[in-house]
Amino acid sequence: MKKRLNQFNIVIIGTGGQGLITLLQVLAEAAILEGYDVKTSELHGLSQRGGSVEVHIRFGNRIFSPLVKQGGANLIISLETQESIKACYYSSQKAKTIFLVNNFIIPIPEAKLLTINQISKTLKNFSQKIILVPASNICQKELGTNVASGVYLLSLAAFKNLIPLKPKSILEAIKKIIPKNYLDINLKTFKLASKNA
Repeated sequence: MKKRLNQFNIVIIGTGGQGLITLLQVLAEAAILEGYDVKTSELHGLSQRGGSVEVHIRFGNRIFSPLVKQGGANLIISLETQESIKACYYSSQKAKTIFLVNNFIIPIPEAKLLTINQISKTLKNFSQKIILVPASNICQKELGTNVASGVYLLSLAAFKNLIPLKPKSILEAIKKIIPKNYLDINLKTFKLASKNA
């Protein structure tokens, strides 16, 4: 019998229009399929296209609060490179926070952009393990669209054992949560992540 998980805390950060709520629903469904207690929270900034958005999910034997506390994230998934800096609040060496970051920058009008090196250097102050993945570019190249780059990162996290959920559970959750007209592209994305893991 597998040892039951006390708790696991994930923050997903990105911008409006990147499908964060869908990712949250997929993760929650996968955790429920594995018999965990699940709490989620959506913290919207400007959730219209382009504004910052973050969502939290906590799952385990028994979970009371939906919010990940300061320094308490086990995993931070960032769908845009610059946004990852904003999630440092939730990361700590003590929690052994892992950053899984989409190496993809959305330009902000009239704003000075940080370089990838500057961002990596900042993240290293908070985490021993930073994984930069060009998810948007991979999806664009292999599938002809980068719309499912979030599902790519989430699937990759499962295949690389960055989250304590089976890839099979993520796949079942994708089939249940994703609307029919987008399901095919997301199933292809899941398969692509399995090949690249």
